[in-house]
Amino acid sequence: MLKKRLGFIGLGIMGKPMCKNLIDAGYPVTVWDRVRPGMDECVGYGAVAGSSAKDVAEKSDVVITMVTASVDVEEVVLGARGILEGARPGMVLVDMSTISPRVAKETAAKLNGKGLKMLDAPVSGGDTGAREGTLSIMVGGPEEVFKECLPILEVLGKNVIHMGEENGAGQATKLCNQVIGAVNVLAVCEGFTLAAKSKLDMGKMFSAVRAGAAASFQLDDLGPRILERDWEPGFMVKTAQKDLRLVMEVAGDLGVSLPGVSLVHQLHHAVEAEGFGEKGTQALIRPLEKLAGIEVRK
Repeated sequence: MLKKRLGFIGLGIMGKPMCKNLIDAGYPVTVWDRVRPGMDECVGYGAVAGSSAKDVAEKSDVVITMVTASVDVEEVVLGARGILEGARPGMVLVDMSTISPRVAKETAAKLNGKGLKMLDAPVSGGDTGAREGTLSIMVGGPEEVFKECLPILEVLGKNVIHMGEENGAGQATKLCNQVIGAVNVLAVCEGFTLAAKSKLDMGKMFSAVRAGAAASFQLDDLGPRILERDWEPGFMVKTAQKDLRLVMEVAGDLGVSLPGVSLVHQLHHAVEAEGFGEKGTQALIRPLEKLAGIEVRK
C-alpha cells in the first residue's frame, strides 16, 4: 500500500530521531526547521529539504510538528509562509509539541474552518524513547483522524492512546504527565542528596533502590547522569519550565492546588540562575546539594 507523504517540522533533540524512524519505516518525508543543521542531518537520513513550513504542507498528506512552545506552533501553522498557506483540504496536522490545551483547540478550529484536520499528540519518553520508537503518545482529536494516522504514530511510539474527540485532550493529558514526572525528578534528586549527606556509596545506593519500590523511569534515566555529574539533556530545564508554566496556568484556571509542582518550578529557577537552563533536569540536584551544605562538584 502506498504510504502517505509526510512533512516534519521541528528537528531538535526529539524531532531528528523521530524523523529518522519514519524514514526507516519507508515513509517519504519532507522536512523544515528554522535551524539548518537539523535539516541537514535529516536529509542525510533520506528526507527532502523543504524551503518553508508552507512548502512542506504543499508536499504532504500529513504534517507533523515538534516545536518548543505554543507561540512556535502558532507561527509555523498560522504565520507567514506557514502550514495553513500551503495546505489543501483534507491534509492532517499532527502537533506533537507540548503546548497549551487552549492553543491546541484554537489552532484546530482555525484549521477545521479551512477544511483541514488536526490531532494534538504530545509525547513522553525523552530522547531515548524518540530514538527507539518507544514513546508514549497522548492524542486528542476526532477518532476517524486518529485511526487514519495511527500507523504513523505506531512507528514513533509503543503506547498510543486516544484521549478523546476534543482537540486539547492530548495536551491536557501531557500536562498530567509533566506533573508526575516533575515531582518524580524532585524525589530522585532528594534521595541522592540524602545519600551524599549520609556518606553512602552512591553507586551502591542507586543499585539498591532502583530494584525496589522506588523504581521509576526518572530514576533509571537520571540516576546514572547524576552519578557521572553529566548535566547534558535529556530534557532541558528551560523546556521543563515552559511545561510547568503551562501546568500552573491550567491549574489556576481550574482552581487546583499543585504544591509539589510549584516547588519544582521554583527550584528550577535556581538552576537557571546558575546558567544551567539548557542542561538536563537532573541539574535540579544542584540547589538541593547547596541547601544541604554539600560541596557542589562540576
